[in-house]
Amino acid sequence: METVGIGFHFEDVPVGRQFRTIGRTVTEADIVNFVNCTGMVEVLFTNIEFLRSESDIKGRLAPAALVYTFAEGLLVQATMQHTGYAFLNMQLDVKSPVFAGDTIHVECEVTEARLSQSKPGRGLVRTSNRVVKQDGTVALVYTPLRMLKCKQKPA
Repeated sequence: METVGIGFHFEDVPVGRQFRTIGRTVTEADIVNFVNCTGMVEVLFTNIEFLRSESDIKGRLAPAALVYTFAEGLLVQATMQHTGYAFLNMQLDVKSPVFAGDTIHVECEVTEARLSQSKPGRGLVRTSNRVVKQDGTVALVYTPLRMLKCKQKPA
């Protein structure tokens, strides 16, 4: 019997493949829970009066770290179950703020795919991930390099 929900294998993600995730709305509760859980108690995230009177950014701001984490969650649940072996590195650029009530999704393009030289049966895949808000605004761009399981066992 087939198991659904298994992630992409190395062979499933050639250079140029593109896909997008489902969306997820960032809520006030998400922001409060994330800030308290991580200790990111900066006034930008905890003091609405500061945002109103002193900040250039108006509205209930979500930390970029929360946005990145949610993006990874959207990708993991759809593409890496049982096949994602390692997160090796990335570059991350914040492009615009995300606020409570914004809905984000991830648009992903495979930019590099090669077999691992040191780990048989595994491939290295780099993607360019754009975290996009409901109005089309790009919030984050990041480029993770991951190690994925191959379908075929090495000879």
